[in-house]
Amino acid sequence: MLQKASSYEFWSKNMNKVSFHSADIPFYYKEKKKLKQWIINCFTNEGKQLDTITYVFCSDDYLLNINKQFLQHDYYTDIITFDLSNTSKNSIEAEVYISVDRVRDNAQKLNAPYLEELRRVIIHGALHLCGYKDKTKQDQKQMRAKEAEKLSTYNLYCSTCNLG
Repeated sequence: MLQKASSYEFWSKNMNKVSFHSADIPFYYKEKKKLKQWIINCFTNEGKQLDTITYVFCSDDYLLNINKQFLQHDYYTDIITFDLSNTSKNSIEAEVYISVDRVRDNAQKLNAPYLEELRRVIIHGALHLCGYKDKTKQDQKQMRAKEAEKLSTYNLYCSTCNLG
């Protein structure tokens, strides 16, 4: 019983480290607590300390404006990750913007289930914060392998999540 209490205390304390918001579109994810657990475990398993990560779900146009304004890129993208970490602290703080339109289109193009593609993009942002890159072909190969590894653990972590 003591172990369950400490596990519950750990998760209830850490669940606030991950938050989900929508910008210009309605967005709802049914299993938020399970998704939070999976994201937290990603950072933990990569040896990273998570302070806070905020995911903002938005439209193509909303993310295009961010892409133009902050990165001077004039094209659609599925995700933009802003690392807001204080370099003097040893923990990650970030905002991650995800275009639900792009995720839906990519899922159709890849013939993949929408929720699987959404989780892939969500964990892609987390992996960037853990130090993984995707600019070169070798980096992309490593990123895709890590995404696949993390995606394969989603149901494992969530099957043990009884927090609601």
